[in-house]
Amino acid sequence: MKALFIHQNFPGQYKALAPRLAALGHRVKALCVNEPKGGMPGVDIVRYPIARGTSPNIHPLVAEFETKVIRGEACARAMRKLKDQGFTPDIILAHPGWGEPMFAKEVFPDAVLLSFIEYYYASQGQDVNFDKEFSKRKVEDDMRTRTKNANSLMALNAMDWGVSPTAWQRDTNPPLYRDRISVIHDGIDTDRLRPDPNASFTVPGGPTFTVGEEVVTFVNRNLEPLRGFHIFMRTLPAVLAARPNARVVIVGSD
Repeated sequence: MKALFIHQNFPGQYKALAPRLAALGHRVKALCVNEPKGGMPGVDIVRYPIARGTSPNIHPLVAEFETKVIRGEACARAMRKLKDQGFTPDIILAHPGWGEPMFAKEVFPDAVLLSFIEYYYASQGQDVNFDKEFSKRKVEDDMRTRTKNANSLMALNAMDWGVSPTAWQRDTNPPLYRDRISVIHDGIDTDRLRPDPNASFTVPGGPTFTVGEEVVTFVNRNLEPLRGFHIFMRTLPAVLAARPNARVVIVGSD
């Protein structure tokens, strides 16, 4: 089988799957924009450039969609080059979040398109208007949220099948598409991530924690309301009053 992976930050969610397919004897290629960190045995990684930026003075409600079309066009050129070189995939595994596989079916109409369906935006209850304390709803914001889904709708229509890591992520999508999305978690490398009875961690300029100590952690890319940071912080007085020996470690930007 010939497999083509498409992800702007390859390997992304395909870190385990791509080399596994190669190890099983399949021919595997990957298209990406950014340089991957380190090689990947058996996977031919091809980078391609983005030819242009967003148009100046474009309508703000379509600016984001234009960036995805630009990325889709650039990826389509890279796919056509692979096709001209004699590579026609049997299956395309793609993350459509940034628009790259937008025209995959136009280049390879007979390939099975398996899309990684990570998220579908909503104007209520997800990443906007999720907490009354922080909600300052404006109609313009809801309009922007709706237009953000233009690329997602195109991806849902184009895919032969979809994969979401969790049922919650699958169910953010319109009901029309949910039956065509399987829930398959990315997986956890339990050879690397497992209990270690001898583990210790030293906070730079701070204490060293070892197994058996009471440690409360909060780890997120950004320390923001969307990720529950304010709720976590408000629990700490009660937690520390109940567990006076506990130490709190917070990791994140902002």
